[in-house]
Amino acid sequence: MTEGDSISQRIKARLHRAAQLLRDRGPDQLQFWLIALLIGTASGFAALFFRRGIEALQATLYRVDDVNRLVATANLPWFLFLVWPILGGLVVGIILHRTTPGGRVHSVADVIEGAALRDGRVEVRAGLGSALASLITLGSGGSSGREGPVVHLAAVIATWVNDLIRARGITARDLLGCAVAAAVSASFNAPIAGALFALEVVLRHFALHAFAPIVIASAVGTVINHLHFGGVTEFRLGEQGALAFYRELPAFLILGLVCGAVAVVLMKAIFWTDKIAEHWRARMGIPSWLRPAIAGALLGVLALGFPQIIGVGYETTSLALTGQLVLWHAVLLAVVKVMAVAITMGGRMGGGVFSPSLMVGALVGLSFGLIATSVFPTVSSVPTLYALAGMGAVAAAVLGAPISTTLIVFELTGDWQTGLAVMVAVSTSVALASRLVDHSFFLSQLENRGLHVAPGPQAYLLGMFRVSNVMRKPNDKHAVPSDEVWEALEAGFHIEPNATLEDAMPLFRRSMRLWIPVVKMGGEGEAPQILGTLHHVDALQRYNQALAATAAEEHS
Repeated sequence: MTEGDSISQRIKARLHRAAQLLRDRGPDQLQFWLIALLIGTASGFAALFFRRGIEALQATLYRVDDVNRLVATANLPWFLFLVWPILGGLVVGIILHRTTPGGRVHSVADVIEGAALRDGRVEVRAGLGSALASLITLGSGGSSGREGPVVHLAAVIATWVNDLIRARGITARDLLGCAVAAAVSASFNAPIAGALFALEVVLRHFALHAFAPIVIASAVGTVINHLHFGGVTEFRLGEQGALAFYRELPAFLILGLVCGAVAVVLMKAIFWTDKIAEHWRARMGIPSWLRPAIAGALLGVLALGFPQIIGVGYETTSLALTGQLVLWHAVLLAVVKVMAVAITMGGRMGGGVFSPSLMVGALVGLSFGLIATSVFPTVSSVPTLYALAGMGAVAAAVLGAPISTTLIVFELTGDWQTGLAVMVAVSTSVALASRLVDHSFFLSQLENRGLHVAPGPQAYLLGMFRVSNVMRKPNDKHAVPSDEVWEALEAGFHIEPNATLEDAMPLFRRSMRLWIPVVKMGGEGEAPQILGTLHHVDALQRYNQALAATAAEEHS
């Protein structure tokens, strides 16, 4: 053996031991920062490739050189506007049927669930299938956004790394936040908003231990965006008038109320369409994988008259922000866009809600501004300022993220001088929407699945513990005598081992018992099998420990 071979073997052995220690003990501070940096880089490039993939598919199908001017330059026979969304929906339906449970696209709501309930993890297979389905949806004529798929794709990367290094708890969730921040930043060139989105929406806290690595990952995402797009803002604004401060602020307060109501309509339209579509699909016996194709057909019909609904809609958003739409056209496009988004997402196609909410908000804001400036011309600025404020107000109410949304509007436009108008509109919009609907769009999705994440850890922690993991077994030194257990069982008190503490606590309240038998019920004619007893004090102790750990994480 040569000296070079010996050195090579020693290096390999040390790397192997380092990897083993990393898996067994978790990363130390230096390793954690390095891993966060690598996850941020991988997530940033994933977001970049996803965006480029959408643009390439759109350019091919709609025969355009610049997808940012798709509506203005598309040169297709009319029937292809109908055909592409149908074919895209058919492919999406097959992909989701094979890769996701229930044929449902996984998006931001699932990432929030992963941070709260799944130790910083999401489903990898479903995530990859959802990303591909969303790419095809947006490239073939679906009317949704790219931020949801990008966020979930980044979460898949974080999940893979967390599994590789066996990360748990705070470490796993922080790495998930790093991935999300980098993906948002790379996709929208918004480093501040990317970091705050991960903290405000996904992790749902602003702990100091998470802030620094998430900011670093977000900065990496921005660098990746700058390398490929030159660091330009997504939207170029027209001439902005000066805000008449005290005299004009009431108009932005009213605009916020209007945008809050529009945001509620948009959210409820999506949920209502999803419910009605599933009802008629089941009633008519239509296979679930055909549902996106039917939605594509409806979108194709709309696209024949309104091609502006195709894709993320940034072209139309730019027209609104630069005041290149008349009043009736802006109002009509806002209504049609809400319909198109409801059909896309209610039809179980792919994509997210952020970009559509920006487009709807800009159109609503421009419409309001055109009316306000015509009625009060001497005390008003330009209508495009209202479009900018409306864009932030609708998006903030839909996402339930007033801080990160306000910042992302500034970063998307590069306009920091009109912050007061945007902040006022966002605040009233979120305040009204929170009164009309209980939660944001993402948290409402989780609530509809029976996951009570919105109220905070105190609402969902009980559901994380199985009775079988908390009960005392018959051989425990503090076990209840078997005759007493059988007496309780005969009196009708028992719980299944696969139930959660969330199921058990109401039983304790109703029965006023200190313990409940844990029983596996047999088939007909078979005696039940007593597995142990669940004690009220043990359940409360486990719950308090989880609450203390959560509070420590959020305030560290």
